[in-house]
Amino acid sequence: MSDKEKGRAKAEQAKGKVKETAGRAVGNESMTAEGRAEKAKGDARQAKEKMKDVFKR
Repeated sequence: MSDKEKGRAKAEQAKGKVKETAGRAVGNESMTAEGRAEKAKGDARQAKEKMKDVFKR
């Protein structure tokens, strides 16, 4: 996994988790859903990069 993409995936996951938690704390379902979506996007990016690593070998 390239360091740049790995960092981007981790940043998206963290940003999504923060947004999800904040949305839950204030009772904003829209923000909670956005946070979940960003976290899932980061998870997908990380999985894609891991698959690239598998096929490089």
